[in-house]
Amino acid sequence: MGKSSKDKRDAYYRLAKEQGWRARSAFKLLQLDEEFDLFSDVTRVVDLCAAPGSWSQVLSRVLIKGEKFGRTAWQDREAKMRQQMLGVFGADKGDKINEKTALVTEKPVEQLKPRQDVKIVSIDLQPISPLPGIITLRADITHPATVPLLLKALDPDYNPQSGSQQAAQPVDLVISDGAPDVTGLHDLDIYVQSQLLFAALNLALCVLKPGGKFVAKIFRGKNVDILYAQLKIFFEQVHVAKPRSSRASSVEAFIVCLNFQPPKGFSASLEEPLGVGFRLPQMTKDNQEQSPLSTSTIMQNHETGAWDSSPVEVAVTDQDGITELKAEDHRPLDRQNDVRWIAPFIACGDLSAFDSDASYRLPPDHVSLDPVQPPTAPPYKRALEMRKAAGGAYGKTSIGKSSPAAVGVQP
Repeated sequence: MGKSSKDKRDAYYRLAKEQGWRARSAFKLLQLDEEFDLFSDVTRVVDLCAAPGSWSQVLSRVLIKGEKFGRTAWQDREAKMRQQMLGVFGADKGDKINEKTALVTEKPVEQLKPRQDVKIVSIDLQPISPLPGIITLRADITHPATVPLLLKALDPDYNPQSGSQQAAQPVDLVISDGAPDVTGLHDLDIYVQSQLLFAALNLALCVLKPGGKFVAKIFRGKNVDILYAQLKIFFEQVHVAKPRSSRASSVEAFIVCLNFQPPKGFSASLEEPLGVGFRLPQMTKDNQEQSPLSTSTIMQNHETGAWDSSPVEVAVTDQDGITELKAEDHRPLDRQNDVRWIAPFIACGDLSAFDSDASYRLPPDHVSLDPVQPPTAPPYKRALEMRKAAGGAYGKTSIGKSSPAAVGVQP
């Protein structure tokens, strides 16, 4: 598929090149900021899985250069136009109106100035082309050795020999737009994405300050409510957001966690990450040694109002060693989901914006632009080099000199 057809099919792909963004995903972060005001009072940010750097580019232009996009830019334009109209129409009226307009026109719209002491660190396994004011690290966010590298980048005075995995100067915001290479098997893709999210969360817990924010990509699935409830342990507010620039046909969404409040006594460390982590063999052994448990639970009879107890199997281990929890629920059907906590789902982006799933007619004089930043080290680079060396679409002809076609002989 050529650039022209992709411009027609994906409006945000075209807009990203026209507005100078490295990737269309920049619009997702901008639309999330419009809804949740992510960049308010933010000066220290960590961008995980940052390549090719579109989200870091947004941070650089908003926090370091002081540019405005989306709703804030529109509000500034409206305020400026309102001041100009008051200045024009007020000049033909009485002195009383002129006094009022003078108060308005004397105070021009305050432009957003570059913020002071901004620190932005971007991490990815792939190399990232330099960006103004951005510190880039090529590291694995799932490896414990990444924490000292990140802490050293945030604080040059950090001593790796101290063994501490907590930031002396915590950050205000941690974002992650990482996703695995999808296989098409939705259950597997959702599981791998959840593990990547936990890796980002484990790193965020080491550097995030109380009251901080965490944004990460998720794949919505059947049991995603469990993930929301787990994040609710560390954050006061947990939302699920779907930006308009994200295709409706995609299962991706973004989890937005606000006001970080770690539990009392909690200490984050990648040596003991959240979830099972490196303790899986020991936990499996402990489960196999335990016999199926049986306990009693007390529930209220919805018909008589009386409380009764009934035996409920808590753990059942099958022949594969998998322990499954089972409980019998005596509540009426319309109340069996009362204990579930469902995160609010919010659609971000103006309804008048482009539809990411639609195709648009391009003007006759449209010129398809090249990407702002071509891939630095794409996974398919080696394959292209091998095909070129063997003689293919990008190299010499695949017809040898001794072949019939080469000498003009009909086979």
